[in-house]
Amino acid sequence: MSMRQYIQRIATGPELSKDLSREEAKEAAQQILSGAADPVQAAIFLIALRMKRETMDENRGVLDALLDDTNRVTARVPRVLDLADPYDGFTRGMPAAAFLPPVLAACGVPTVSNGAEAIGPKYGATHRKVLRAAGVPVDFKPEEAARRLEDPLIGWAYVDQRFACPALHALVDLRTRIVKRPCLTTLEVLLGPVRGAEQTHLVTGYVHKPYPPIYTALARQSGYTSAQIVRGVEGGVIPSLNQPSKFFAYHDDHDDKETRLDPIEFGIVSSVRSVPLPENLPSQEAQDDIQGVIDSDGLAVATAREGVEALEGVHGPFRESLVYGAAISLCYLGIEKNPEAAGALVRRALDSGDARGRFEAAKTA
Repeated sequence: MSMRQYIQRIATGPELSKDLSREEAKEAAQQILSGAADPVQAAIFLIALRMKRETMDENRGVLDALLDDTNRVTARVPRVLDLADPYDGFTRGMPAAAFLPPVLAACGVPTVSNGAEAIGPKYGATHRKVLRAAGVPVDFKPEEAARRLEDPLIGWAYVDQRFACPALHALVDLRTRIVKRPCLTTLEVLLGPVRGAEQTHLVTGYVHKPYPPIYTALARQSGYTSAQIVRGVEGGVIPSLNQPSKFFAYHDDHDDKETRLDPIEFGIVSSVRSVPLPENLPSQEAQDDIQGVIDSDGLAVATAREGVEALEGVHGPFRESLVYGAAISLCYLGIEKNPEAAGALVRRALDSGDARGRFEAAKTA
């Protein structure tokens, strides 16, 4: 069908709108990704899906189209951890997870993180902004990132959406103009541009309660060996440092399982929920309450500075965030069964300088 016909199906009000099949949703998404759809109609389609509430078949169909357009490679390492923080970044605290990949690599887990420069609605500090501010190259294609995961001195990498799925990245301006979060916001973290030779594990975050079963079902569709969906701060992969949280996960063909998290069990004792914003950050004029008034580039520079200090041995909320985030993944992967032992393993990786060495190696390789 034409995009006009798809819109007529899904945008006829709360009582008369009809759902699309998986195949129809894929075809409509292909028209948008290929540029065949008129931009106005593409925007109406995405908003109409959102207002109607996407069905699982519709999510699956759009994900099928995105996966078909994703540049995916297999690294010559048995296992890869695919870490996906929110693509629209952080505005209320520092995105400490940008420094998790070298820490996890130092713990024996090759890790790739994903993201983009700036995506709405928050337009916050992203992994790309933070890593670039810290001097790490951020413009690697998936095959180049895979080589970094294979390098025993590095073991981690970042892949930007512009190289992982250029057709999706080309819609950034359209997504800015439609304001509301389309289904693309949910699906873009599930593309996995770098896979492991034997296993690929997803770690991502959520805020709203209905999303964990949606993410786990779609992660299975995308081919992940397992998925860990964390109730993290600002929808990220690191939970609150001073109160209990939880995550949902599956392994192989097993059912989803909910796991309670208590930072104290990991040896985390903190008076703050996350890494607080430093004083005197540059501000910006926010267009709405979601975007926030903190300049994302300034926040990225501050995060890069404190992240490097944490790798160098400075204690505080940033280091504890790295310990907590990495230790949760070590337990989830079965590398350590005891939370306290997992936290101790991460602290050794930091104290030994291995994590810092891998971070520095990534800047010059």
